[in-house]
Formats: sequence, structure tokens, C-alpha cells
Amino acid sequence: MHTIVIGFNHKTAPVEIRERLVFSEQRLDLAIRTLRDMKSVLECVIVSTCNRMELYLVCDQLHTGEYYAKTFLESWFRIPREEFVSHLYILHNQDAVSHLLHVVCGLDSLVIGETQILGQVKQAFFAAQAQQATGTVFNTLFKQAITLGKKVHTETEIGQNAVSVSYAAVELGKKLFDSFRNRTILLIGAGKMSELTAKHFHAAGATRVLVINRTFAKAQEMAAKFQGEARNWDQLMPSLKEADIVVSSTGAGEPILTKESVEPVIKTRRSLLFLIDIAVPRDIDPAIHQIEQAFLYDIDDLKGIVDTNMSLRQQEAERVKRWIEAEVLAFQQWLHTLGVVPLISALREKYLEAQAEAMIKIERKLPHLTEQEMRVLNKQTKSIVNQLLHDPIERIKESAIGSDRDIAKEMFVHLFALEQQLQNQQQEMHKEEAATTDARSSLYACK
Repeated sequence: MHTIVIGFNHKTAPVEIRERLVFSEQRLDLAIRTLRDMKSVLECVIVSTCNRMELYLVCDQLHTGEYYAKTFLESWFRIPREEFVSHLYILHNQDAVSHLLHVVCGLDSLVIGETQILGQVKQAFFAAQAQQATGTVFNTLFKQAITLGKKVHTETEIGQNAVSVSYAAVELGKKLFDSFRNRTILLIGAGKMSELTAKHFHAAGATRVLVINRTFAKAQEMAAKFQGEARNWDQLMPSLKEADIVVSSTGAGEPILTKESVEPVIKTRRSLLFLIDIAVPRDIDPAIHQIEQAFLYDIDDLKGIVDTNMSLRQQEAERVKRWIEAEVLAFQQWLHTLGVVPLISALREKYLEAQAEAMIKIERKLPHLTEQEMRVLNKQTKSIVNQLLHDPIERIKESAIGSDRDIAKEMFVHLFALEQQLQNQQQEMHKEEAATTDARSSLYACK
């Protein structure tokens, strides 16, 4: 049994490839069932976002599982595998487990520490569970991964520091204003960066947005997104009197706010004016720094904050990586222990059968015993069996995580003569698999 992840992300595949291999939400359930029924696949989870597509698999054979995973992608998206295989990464067993943990902790994302991927993986796991595509291995692994992801985002600061220019502007604003509530934002220009910065201020509590643009229609479109007010270009100076925060990004080619034009306006104000110039070339004259009540920051100031915060996130990431190493080890130990579960079940089955036979003989030889006395005897003899089996079971669990685990398992089977019980288990398993296959066939036939 092997764990495999096969897929691509923003680092290995260009958007031209990523956009062609996206699982639609409407057909995801069918995709999960189709992948689950591929040869060699025992369990599966599909993670599909704008920046990554990954198939997580439990397979009985590595190479067979890889081949049929690629076959599934080729068939599902109707794209020859030659067009996408060079962009795929394929990880096995311990490396696959480590990769999943890096993903849910935000260490494999475009922006280190982002939290959205945790919810996306959680949703993908639940979708696979709903289609009965997960089993013992993935039910344990994904729950462990999700728990770790939550721990990382609640017990570290990996996602707390701004690593985008637009959000860095909000952090600066927080240093000047106790709260953005009842503050007015003035957007000069209606470009993407202005919109993104305004969005962050709005989310942080700013309640009033003014938008000025040379094209009034674009100002109206932007203002509508924040329940704001669009104004004509000739209202720029009067609007400065009302604003607490000014975000400028016009691409004008020369300053649209000079010290000479702004200083008289600022002197009429009773409060601070916070100006953010995210235009290149700059929209706001650097000389405005000299005005006492004005705080001006350009894009280089914001990038300095971003670089500092990214460094802080990297430090937290190193801490998280140590947690991941411990989690990978814990999962591998559990997985090895899982390999002796059939042996433990066989041992219990054999000795409990012996106990049950002994109880039948006791009942025959001592027919005068009451029902209550028989229950007490049954309970006590089972207790004796469990005590006798405790040490052998603990020893085989310990051996399961050692390098000679296969030899230990063979010795265990031989010493306790469990061959017949294991054979019975295999037969029961084959019957269940056949019944499941028949049920799936009947379901598809009905459809």
C-alpha cells in the first residue's frame, strides 16, 4: 500500500495549463468516483484550485497507480498526456505526506501563510468522503493535516503580517488611526491597485469611500463596489478636505498633488491626512513630506514593509516545518502499526474462539450454574485472554515501526500459528470487495 500525490501548482505549470485542468464543482463528485474506480486506486482525494490541481491516492502499486492517475487526467480532460505530464510532480509515501502538510499550512502557496488553502483541502476531503473514496489511511491523514493547519494559523503569526503592497497600506494606516470607523477614503484613479487597497481599508472598518477619476464613468463603477460616492476630477481639492486617507494611482506621468496645491488645504484641516502613492511614476510630490499634518508613503515604503513581513513569515515557516517533520514521523509510525492490525485481529479471533469453546464445555459440565454466574465466568475468562494477549500485542506494535518489521510480522504469525485466521480475513475481504463492485455496477446501470 502506497500514498501518492500527483499534480501541479503555480510553480510547475503556467496558467495556460492550469486553466485547462480544472475540475468543475458540478462534476467533481463524478470525477471522484471515476478516479476511485481506476485500477490500483484504493482511496483518493482531488484538490482543485486556481493555483493547483492535485490527486492524492492510496494505491496497491506505485507505478500502476501513477499510470492510471495520468490515464484518468488524460481521459477526464480529453487532453493528450504529452501536453501536461512535464508539468506534473509525483511524490511517494513520506514525501507525499510531507507535501500535504506543507500545503495545508500555507507553505506551498503563492503567498506563504495564506489560509484559504486549508479550507479548500478540508472541502476536498469532505467531498471525497461523501463519495466513499476515502478509507482508513486518508481518514486519518487528512484529519491530522487539517488539525495541524488550524494549529499553525492559531498558534503562529505566519499569516498575520501583510505581504502585499495594498494590505501594507492598511498596516501603515493603523499606526496613525486608532480605528478606521467613520474615516473617509479618497481614491484618486480607478485602477486595480486602488481598488484592492480600498477593499482592504473597507474590510478594516472604513465606512466612507470617495472616488475621483478623469473618466467619471469609471469612478462610478469603482464607487459602486464600496457603496461609495463618485466625483468629477474638478472636485479633487475640495475632496481632500473631507478625506482621512488618500490612495492615488493614476499613471499620470507627473505629480497631480504638489506641495503648493495641497498645503493650503491641509492647513484648513484639524486632523491628519494620510496619503499613499502607489503610482509609478509618482502621483504625489515627495515635498509633501515637509507638511506637518501630512503623512506620505510611496510604493517603496510599502515594499519595505512587505519585505520585512515576508522575512517574519519565513521565520515562522521554519518553525512550522519542524512541526511538519514531527507529524510526518507520527503518521509513518501509525501507518506501520496499521500493517499489524490484521495480525492483532487474527490473534484476538483465535484466542477468543478458544475462550468461547471453553465456555461451552463449562456450561455442559456445570449445568447447575445460573445465567448470572455464566455471565461472570464469561467476563472473567475474556479478561484473562486480554491480559495474556496484551504484551504480545504491544511488542508487535513496537516491532512494526522498526527496520525489521517484515521479519517480526512473519515471526509473529509463525509463533502464534495465525495462518488460518489470516486466510479467513482475506476471503472475507474479497467477498466485501466483490459485493461493493456489484453494488457500484448496479448503481451505474440504473443511471
